[in-house]
Amino acid sequence: MEILKLNTTKSGVAFSEELKQSALAANSLLHSGKGAGNDFLGWINLPSSIDKAQLDAVNACAATLRAKADVVICIGIGGSYLGAKAVLDAMSNPFELLHTERKNPTVLFAGQNISEDYMAELMEAVKGHSIATIVISKSGTTTEPAIAFRIIKEEIEKRYGKEEAKSRIVAITDKARGALKTLATDEGYTTFVIPDDVGGRFSVLTPVGLLPLAVGGVDIEALVAGAQTMEQATAEGVAFEDNLAAQYAATRYALYNSGKKIEILGSYEPKLQNINEWWKQLYGESEGKDGKGIFPASVTLTADLHSMGQYIQEGERTLFETIISVEKPAHEVKVESDDANLDGLNFLAGKRLHEINKMAELGVQLAHIDGGVPNILIQIPAINAQAIGALLYFFEKACGISGYMLGVNPFNQPGVEAYKRNMFALLDKPGYEEESKAIKARL
Repeated sequence: MEILKLNTTKSGVAFSEELKQSALAANSLLHSGKGAGNDFLGWINLPSSIDKAQLDAVNACAATLRAKADVVICIGIGGSYLGAKAVLDAMSNPFELLHTERKNPTVLFAGQNISEDYMAELMEAVKGHSIATIVISKSGTTTEPAIAFRIIKEEIEKRYGKEEAKSRIVAITDKARGALKTLATDEGYTTFVIPDDVGGRFSVLTPVGLLPLAVGGVDIEALVAGAQTMEQATAEGVAFEDNLAAQYAATRYALYNSGKKIEILGSYEPKLQNINEWWKQLYGESEGKDGKGIFPASVTLTADLHSMGQYIQEGERTLFETIISVEKPAHEVKVESDDANLDGLNFLAGKRLHEINKMAELGVQLAHIDGGVPNILIQIPAINAQAIGALLYFFEKACGISGYMLGVNPFNQPGVEAYKRNMFALLDKPGYEEESKAIKARL
């Protein structure tokens, strides 16, 4: 069974020779290392570079944390948490918290916001639990995770003492410099390295993603194996007709040039909702610059058919839709017959929910196409670690190709700094005195 299939026939895009060559040239530019942002291309061959020793080290650390804590708090923001959360949610039972017997620690996330209520409620929730933390930051000074780490580190040290705390704190950070690296070295924390040439939004297959996932019980060997398969399938030299990432990027580029400025990523499996969130950062931060870029939005279906469905069907025709379809569910649930049939659903008696879900998916696709919404279909055989690993790398590779086709540097994010300067000025951070005067005058 193929690990991932792509169907662009309902997009209305015809692959001209020029479009094919443009996508292949962008792929070659990624592999040559001669394009913009070429100091952040370590993700391209990352899956194939991960060896057994690296996975064993991650799994060993995860085993230590699993033995010590029933709640592990993962601290990070942006790419330092979105990938791990996306995969963990996809691979987990959302109702596991109600089970009395749990196989895996609960992985909670912090440092992705500065909400006082969120932090207070998190700390209250873990009072009766044994805790540990994974802190992820290249510099150690990014505001949101740094604040969260200060609070959680203090709590761990207060509970267990400084010596025991050292074994309950793992740092994933720069290999040589930065505040977190210095602290980790001074305190003797177990550390893993964020590679210099892998940007945050491409880091899910580094320890940034792999360690929290291993703690949460995800088979990281299978995840990496799926990514390795997709790395080979989208490599330089793979023909356009066989290169799914090039096809997806080319389709998006053609639709963008035809006036489709918004891409909606959706799925009929709620477990994939946070894959959407990871994807939104990947594409939004990579393409949205120089006044260009497709705006990435998302829906979870069929739920959002009862909220966003009206706009998708009949709103402004500036959008297209990409659907992640799952061929086979993990469970079987059938609709039973009912003698009274007051709800009129006996015509569904004996059918599996998956079959009904599939018909909803097909019906919606046809309706949206009729409504002027081009559709792209991505199909995975099941929600398992191997398929998710392939999906992650597929999106990453297509993102790099898309950025180069668009003519932007897909690997920087200069616009992210604008809010930080204003925030620091408003908080009177040392060194921002002039900015503070200017911004307060505006207010």
